[in-house]
Amino acid sequence: MQTQEEMMRLVPEKLREIEEAYGVEVLWAVESGSRAWGFESPDSDFDVRFIYKRKATDYLKLISERDVIELPIDDTWDVNGWDLDKALKLLAKSNPTLFEWFGSPIVYVQSDFVEKLKPLLENCFSEERMMYHYLSTAKGQMSKHLGGNLVKPKKYFYVLRPILACKWIEKFHTAPPVLFEDLVETCLPIELKPSVEKLLAIKMASSEAAEIAPLSELQTYLEEAIQDIEASLQKRSVVHQVDWELLNQFFLEELGMV
Repeated sequence: MQTQEEMMRLVPEKLREIEEAYGVEVLWAVESGSRAWGFESPDSDFDVRFIYKRKATDYLKLISERDVIELPIDDTWDVNGWDLDKALKLLAKSNPTLFEWFGSPIVYVQSDFVEKLKPLLENCFSEERMMYHYLSTAKGQMSKHLGGNLVKPKKYFYVLRPILACKWIEKFHTAPPVLFEDLVETCLPIELKPSVEKLLAIKMASSEAAEIAPLSELQTYLEEAIQDIEASLQKRSVVHQVDWELLNQFFLEELGMV
């Protein structure tokens, strides 16, 4: 398994190969998933995510190009990119994945792209849509992975992190930070912090397949937090108006058409 330092060199090289092979320009590339969140296991792979654009004329073809570039997954990395067109349409829906990409602490390809995009991030952010996404993620992971006699430590974090993200949104009315430790510091009840710190140490020292006995105190918190977030969202209405003219203008400027 490569180190992060080695990947800082290897990933840009791989992305240049992608640009050449697909005729695209990579605008932004980051690490996503557990390594960006700050709780990777020793054998965690690298989740490379990027935004790219094609030549302006490619967007005028009668048959559209595929809007995703995916490389075969291997033991080292999972490389996946979204077309600018796709990214902006998902941004209009306040897609949390994009907000996380743009806030990742590990950046492989840097440019002024995100700086120019900031007004759109503010315009497209929806508390309710983002909370519904994180709540759905937490509930899905909870029901699928935390009901047995043995559980994988990482699955607790795949439930806890989206719950804390919802708590952050409720408290600060902004998109949550990417780093897990920032969410823990601000949003996790103080009495649970020692247990979560111990669990984090186990997770980061163990393989992805490691299993432990369920942690009743944490399990109870997760179940109650999900209920609290559901109750909170039931009192809210999704009010989300997107300035499509702003998105269109940004898209055309990136393509050099205005």
